[in-house]
Amino acid sequence: MKRLQNRIAENRYALPVTAVYGMLVCLAAGFIEHQMWVQSVCLVVSTLLMAELNNSNSLIRIYSRMVSCSYLVLTVMASFLLPSMPGAIVGLCFIAFYLSLFNAYQDRQAAGWVFYAFFAIGMASTVFVQVLFFVPVLWILLAVNILAFSARTFFASLLGLIMPYWFIGAYYVFTDDFEPFIQHFLSITKFARLFDYSLVGEHQIVTFAFMVLISIVGIVHFLRHSYNDKIRTRMLYEIFITIDICCMVFIVLQPQHYDCVLHIMIVNTAPLIGHFIALTRTRLTNIFFITLMIVALLITAYNLWISSLIF
Repeated sequence: MKRLQNRIAENRYALPVTAVYGMLVCLAAGFIEHQMWVQSVCLVVSTLLMAELNNSNSLIRIYSRMVSCSYLVLTVMASFLLPSMPGAIVGLCFIAFYLSLFNAYQDRQAAGWVFYAFFAIGMASTVFVQVLFFVPVLWILLAVNILAFSARTFFASLLGLIMPYWFIGAYYVFTDDFEPFIQHFLSITKFARLFDYSLVGEHQIVTFAFMVLISIVGIVHFLRHSYNDKIRTRMLYEIFITIDICCMVFIVLQPQHYDCVLHIMIVNTAPLIGHFIALTRTRLTNIFFITLMIVALLITAYNLWISSLIF
């Protein structure tokens, strides 16, 4: 018997309906009033790329749009992040990274795909240089999960990381002003006090706590039922799990980078909770799914209206 969560997860209209919901939340968040056109484009493109990431890699073994729907719901839930242009760009770049990297699976000669993947990370680092802290982990995942690490792909990844700075460096050469370029890289060495949560407010804490909860649910579900998926799918989900955990640790240790890191966390959490929603069918999980939807709506309202003193 198909329960409510299964009917929603397998419905062909799930993504269009979620897109309308996302548009309404964005309007309520003031996208038009504040002319957040770049953020709007990033959100639309990111959602479409998440759908493509799911389709091209068969992240869910049945027909379901829950990966892209989950991504959109979680992104607009954290409505205080929507005005952040660096965060929007970082999230989009991470999705582009996965789309390219996954094409290199078990191909140690796939220097082109690895170059494109790390070019996306390089682009993300131009607006959030701390994303470079993820690079050593990404190299390990390239070797262990993508099974495509070789001297050729390693140098391709380095070239991809550096490439955006060739263009930026040329601009600073033209203007003869290297100070912003130098300060950009020096900022990676600046750390705030550990666990300094005075840098984040109640809305950020509530949203992060919910994100951690659904991440744990998605991770536990996948680890318990991963034997039903193909080996390649398991490898890809292990990447999402690893980066998700890294994001949690990053935010806990250095909450001043909350905005950009939470965007990365959303990209990795969406496939995990989407997998859970689409592939569980018990009465208990159906109740849990309904509860998740209600809580997500309440947090969205909390972040939208209570923080703006509209109520």
